[in-house]
Amino acid sequence: MTKINITGLGVVSALGISAKHHFNQLRSGMIGISHHQRDGQYFYAGKVPFNNRQLSKLGGVAFSEYTSRTALLGILAAKEALGRTVVDSGMPAAFINGTTVGGMDLSEKYFSSKAKGEQGDAALFQMHDLGANSAYIAENIGDFEYVSTISTACSSAANAIMLGAQLIHSGEYHRVLVGGTDALCNFTTEGFRSLMVYDPHLCQPFDANRRGLNLGEGAGCLLLESDESVRQSGNRSLAKLTGWANRNDAFHNTGTSPEGIGAQKAMRTALEIADLKPDQISYINAHGTGTQNNDSSELVAMEAVFGDNLPAFSSTKGATGHTLAASGAIEAVFAVQSLLENCAFGNFSITEPMTASHSLLRKAVSKDIHHVMSNSFGFGGNSTSLIFSKN
Repeated sequence: MTKINITGLGVVSALGISAKHHFNQLRSGMIGISHHQRDGQYFYAGKVPFNNRQLSKLGGVAFSEYTSRTALLGILAAKEALGRTVVDSGMPAAFINGTTVGGMDLSEKYFSSKAKGEQGDAALFQMHDLGANSAYIAENIGDFEYVSTISTACSSAANAIMLGAQLIHSGEYHRVLVGGTDALCNFTTEGFRSLMVYDPHLCQPFDANRRGLNLGEGAGCLLLESDESVRQSGNRSLAKLTGWANRNDAFHNTGTSPEGIGAQKAMRTALEIADLKPDQISYINAHGTGTQNNDSSELVAMEAVFGDNLPAFSSTKGATGHTLAASGAIEAVFAVQSLLENCAFGNFSITEPMTASHSLLRKAVSKDIHHVMSNSFGFGGNSTSLIFSKN
C-alpha cells in the first residue's frame, strides 16, 4: 500500500494560531471558548481573537471587505501546513477543502442592509459559494492543478483528508493539501439554537448533564505526500495516515442512530484499511459535540467496536468549540500532535462523566501513543474515521 506521509500541519482556532501553540494550550487545559454578545443576546462560542483586517495581515493577503472570514482562516492554516513547500508544476498538486459556511458572513451583511431598507451591495455574494472560498485559498498559496470542495456537514474536512489519501494511493497525485475551514455566522448559530442543541453555558462533551454544543470557528490543514513527493520536497515525514473510512447510517437528517451504526462501520473499516486490531489504537479523539444524541451514540459505537479494550478517549471541542466543517482537520492535527508528543488530551469542562470507564480522560496524560483514531460525524449520519500512525 502506498504510504501517505504527513509532512505539514497548520491550525487556527479560538485557542490561537499554529500547531505547536495549540498543543501547548491543550496540554495545559486552556479553553478558547468565551462569552459573546450579539443583538442583545449572550452566548458562548470559540471565536478566533483577530478581526478580518488582522487575519489578512497575518495571512499575507491584501485586505478586502469582499473576502470572507472563512477564506482568511483557511489561508492561515494552509500556509502553515505548506511551510517552505512550493506548489508548482514541478510536482503537480491538489487541494481538497471542506467547508459548510463559505462566505455566509458576507451574505448576511447584504441581508442586514436590506432589512434596514438600504440597497445592499450585491458584490458581497462573490464568495457565498463554497467553491469560491477554496479557489481563493488555492490562488493565494500556490499553483494547484486540481482544487475541490467537500461539504458533508461536520465530517467535511475529514472527508477531504480521506479523498486526499485516496488520490495519493491511486497514484493520481503525489502531493495533496487537505483540510477545512469555517467561520462563525448568524445562520449556523441560530440554526443550532432552533434545534435546541446549543448550550447556553460552556459545553460539556461526554458529561452526564451535557446540554449541547458551543460553536467555534477555525481552520486546519495537513500536507499529504507520497514517498516520491517527500524525496522531491525534502520534507520530513511527521507521521502516516494509515486508515480511513466513511459510512452513513442515514438514520435522521440531524442525528445518528442510537446504536451509532454508521460510526461503528466507519471505525471498523478504517481499522481494516490500516491493518490494525482494535487494541492497537492508543487514543481516540472523539467527535464529542456535547449533544445528548451524539455523545451517547458515539460512546455506544466505540464500546461496540473496542469492547472491554476501549482506549483512552476525549473530545477537544470543549476547548475550541465545534468548528463544523473544519473540525475534522483541526482534530486531525491534534491527533498527529498526540503521536509526536506522546500525549493524549483531556476532556474539557466535565464534572460528571457519562461513563464509569477510566478510558474517558479528564486531563491530558503522557503515554506511549502509536496509533490515533480521529472521528468526525456529520448531519445525516455521515460518519468518517481516520487513523494516524507513527513512522
